[in-house]
Amino acid sequence: MSRYTVNCSEGLVVPMWYPNENLGLGDIILRGTVYFFLLLYLFIGVSIISDRFMAAIEVITSQEKELVVRRQGREPQIIVVRVWNETVANLTLMALGSSAPEILLSIIEIWAKDFKAGDLGPGTIVGSAAYNLFVIIALCVFVIPNGENRKIKHLRVFFVTATWSIFAYVWLYIILAVSSPGVLEVWEGILTFAFFPATVLTAYIADQRLLIYKYLHKGYRMNKRGVIVQAESGDSDIGVELDIKEPDGPHLVVDHLGDDCSAEAREFEQTRRDYIKTLRELRKKHPTLPLEQLEVMAHEEVLGKGPKSRAFYRVQATRKMVGAGNLSRKISERAQSDLSEVKAELQRAEAECIDVEQINATRVYFDPGHYTVMENVGTFEVGVVRTGGDLSKSCTVDYCTEDGSAEAGSDYVSAKGTLIFDNNEIKKIIKLSVIDDDLFEEDEHFYIRLSNVSDSAMLVSPSLATVMILDDDHSGIFGFPERDVELVESVGQYPLRVVRYSGARGRVAVPYRTVEGTAKPNKQYLHTDGSIVFEDNQTEKTIILTIIEEDSYEKDALFYVELGDPQLQGVEAGIAAAAELKAAEERTEEEKMALLGRPRLGDVSTAQIRIKESKEFKNTVDKLVQRANASIILGTSSWKEQFTEALTVSAGDDNEVDEAGTDGRSASPSPADYLMHSLTIFWKVLFAFVPPTDIAGGYLCFVISIFGIGVVTAIIGDVASSFGCTLGIKDSVTAVVFVALGTSIPDTFASKVAACQDKYADASVGNVTGSNAVNVFLGIGIAWSIAAVYHAYHGNEFKVEPGNLAFSVTLFCTEACIVIIVLMIRRSKSFGGELGGPFATKVATSVFLFSLWIFYLVMSTFEAYGIIKGF
Repeated sequence: MSRYTVNCSEGLVVPMWYPNENLGLGDIILRGTVYFFLLLYLFIGVSIISDRFMAAIEVITSQEKELVVRRQGREPQIIVVRVWNETVANLTLMALGSSAPEILLSIIEIWAKDFKAGDLGPGTIVGSAAYNLFVIIALCVFVIPNGENRKIKHLRVFFVTATWSIFAYVWLYIILAVSSPGVLEVWEGILTFAFFPATVLTAYIADQRLLIYKYLHKGYRMNKRGVIVQAESGDSDIGVELDIKEPDGPHLVVDHLGDDCSAEAREFEQTRRDYIKTLRELRKKHPTLPLEQLEVMAHEEVLGKGPKSRAFYRVQATRKMVGAGNLSRKISERAQSDLSEVKAELQRAEAECIDVEQINATRVYFDPGHYTVMENVGTFEVGVVRTGGDLSKSCTVDYCTEDGSAEAGSDYVSAKGTLIFDNNEIKKIIKLSVIDDDLFEEDEHFYIRLSNVSDSAMLVSPSLATVMILDDDHSGIFGFPERDVELVESVGQYPLRVVRYSGARGRVAVPYRTVEGTAKPNKQYLHTDGSIVFEDNQTEKTIILTIIEEDSYEKDALFYVELGDPQLQGVEAGIAAAAELKAAEERTEEEKMALLGRPRLGDVSTAQIRIKESKEFKNTVDKLVQRANASIILGTSSWKEQFTEALTVSAGDDNEVDEAGTDGRSASPSPADYLMHSLTIFWKVLFAFVPPTDIAGGYLCFVISIFGIGVVTAIIGDVASSFGCTLGIKDSVTAVVFVALGTSIPDTFASKVAACQDKYADASVGNVTGSNAVNVFLGIGIAWSIAAVYHAYHGNEFKVEPGNLAFSVTLFCTEACIVIIVLMIRRSKSFGGELGGPFATKVATSVFLFSLWIFYLVMSTFEAYGIIKGF
């Protein structure tokens, strides 16, 4: 019989295995083996329900709000940012999610022991903190590829949480051995819990320090409406307002000038730049693929390689461990689903358009609606057509001409009448005449109007046609039809129109050239120059412009196209040149006419070409940014989806999206995956009953999941106590060695993936210190506060023997300070970052940190069994 078997007690959930006294060696080995494997199975179970819990947390903390940014001289822009601050989320829900078993175990143990202090819960918290700080950081330092390194991005937050984490364990020693030795008073328990919001608040202040500094030093103030504004020099009423749109509410506004943008806006812009860069690279690799297919590929790549939350890595690690596969397949399926939804919307829109067009009526209109004719054309034809409806019926419509700048009788012959469409006749012709003269005139126009259509038909646009009469007695005025031309960068080649008006006589060459503006030649457009030649009576030519596509977002670049002086070609050019050499009194009538009719440039001889971004490309980026949210991967929309995932075995190998592109999607499940799936299918199916995250915004899943974690954790506590009782191991040693290790395995895998995949070390090691502090302030603070209040209510004292907990706390604090010093040394230029670096140094660092953990376990165990003297 073990020395400690006599101290065994009934568990809260799991009954005692009787008989429990006078056991032989064989019974002890058998029971120890059963309890050991049962603990492993329970650790898997709590990991799977924590998977659902973390998915709910990711959905909750991924809620978004819209900021409408007003930018000077540009259109307002809507950016999407998280409702939850990243630091607050990591120290509250994320920390609770990753440490829920340890925290709940401490609370449940108090309840199970009739509000008396135990060693299992606090020991697990301290042991888990030691494992996280020493082993996880040692692993993360080692797994970074040789020559690479990772730095902590939010260093101020890391310092704050590191300080709180060390203080948390110092505080435990103070209340156990200094303030009131052996007794925990109510105020000590409540103050311990109160340090949790203090940790979150100080970390948030550290995270927002630059923003506060900016407000204090750049003239920010609060206006009468309570909105922070940036005051302009000498103006107390006008400012740059920063306001936020509530979710599902009306748009509010952030007026934005220059670089004064929030951290959330910068984060949004970084995400958008990642998508733009990815789309450009994919287009270069796959130039023939349509943009919608590139959109899917970019969505997969950015979601696969981009920064993710602690919840994402934790869920990914758990699913790989239990044969549920990595998340790369779901990324692909989600991207394909998004594309399918877009296509379905387009198809529905097209169907609606078709329904609108299928009106049961005959439509009558001019085809075409604009005519350009020379003054000497004589007679020309104008077409009127009818379409749709019942064409077997006859139809009538009246027409008449109307003056514009051209006048009936002097410039054209007026006309009016009625057109009769016979059965199945779809087109009628109106013949009109133009009056020619020998006078120089500006180009003139007149109109033809349709009216009084029969009841079986309807007039549609164009029901008014315009006829432009070009004077043929002049060589013409040359220019662009419009001064400003806006092109999208994806246009490729664009035919820029050059027109000749007020005459069309003779063959004329017009030189042209492109001129640099903010757009650079041969980078954003191809420089070109040359001449275009108008033949006799030709009124329009085109200059081919070539735009170089860069796939830019919100592009706005300018260049210009200039026309030179037009030159007559052929006989008329010679006549005009000869006439110019003669004195005015010596010129013949023909020569005078030639000089009067010489070509010249019009008012618009320079066109401004504005290159804008491709709307298709911009819309694609906008859609991708809107969906750049890992919660769409972790979340579930229905119980059917959850049970399908629970019953399906997927590949869980390392060929995942973050390491080998799309290889992980095509990998088949291995025998190990099938084995883990068969072993864990009970837990998968059981926890598939947890409500999907899409219900109630993830909060219902959050509540039910934490209840499930509590039940499984209570069983773990009972089994761990029975395991230690059977083998003669103290609860404090069982907690530090076995329970802490079992509850920290998913975090180990999550940190390893985060270290390799993220650009920074925050997701892998930066959150360790914050999680350790939260463990003490929540796990021990809540449990001991409840017990202290309970005993105070009954007039008793809540007694907590310092025992080996004080020794473990002191040892842990000392080694924690050493770890932080090592990390800060590694941040220097010699090493380049907290993680990775040269092979020799990262191996040395990992071995040293791991040895600190071994030393901690050995010394804590020796002290627990009295081999060395504690305090």
